Amino acid sequence: MCHANRMHFSWLGGSTVKIQAKPLNQDVVIVIDPYKPAAGVFPRNLSPDIGLYSRGEAGSINLSGQPFILSTPGECETKGVLITTAPGHTADALVLRIDAEDISVGHLGRTNSPLSDAQLEVLSEVDVLFVPFGGEGCYDAEEAVKAVNAVEPRIVIPMAFQSDNDPTAPPVSQFLKEMGVKNGQPEKKVIVKKKDLPQEETKVIILAKE
Repeated sequence: MCHANRMHFSWLGGSTVKIQAKPLNQDVVIVIDPYKPAAGVFPRNLSPDIGLYSRGEAGSINLSGQPFILSTPGECETKGVLITTAPGHTADALVLRIDAEDISVGHLGRTNSPLSDAQLEVLSEVDVLFVPFGGEGCYDAEEAVKAVNAVEPRIVIPMAFQSDNDPTAPPVSQFLKEMGVKNGQPEKKVIVKKKDLPQEETKVIILAKE
């Protein structure tokens, strides 16, 4: 049976995202930014195959097993997943791109700076973009929409908005209003299939914190 190209996405709070893919008929779990938050519920331990960091490894929770770790600029391939990173606007900061299953994903980390040409080059034509909104060091609604418009992804997923980990951050509704979309129903886990990617306009998906 032919394997459908798909990725599973879940949001753990803050800028922490879990992605599941099956590039070489092997399940691969990727965790981005597993930083222990100051407040709220968060896993004490995760066991991904790949761990990626957008602002250095300090403050991470324990990643058990022996995951492949990347927290520096560059490009590499592991377990059928191509990872490309570009320097961010501060020391240790990175913009991340993942290509697997014929689907590309961009993750901006926590940033409130306009994207540079080098960053936009790495993010060129990504299908899915995780954009930080509301939390400390993140875009406000207008800046977040500008970043989305600069990248032009097919799907945008906001992160770092109000949750028990970021109780003082504004709610995601502010971002939705600025994007001009009606409040979508937050979903715990989203499956994105290559064949279902929107062709014309950018779709907004809201993840409920897992």
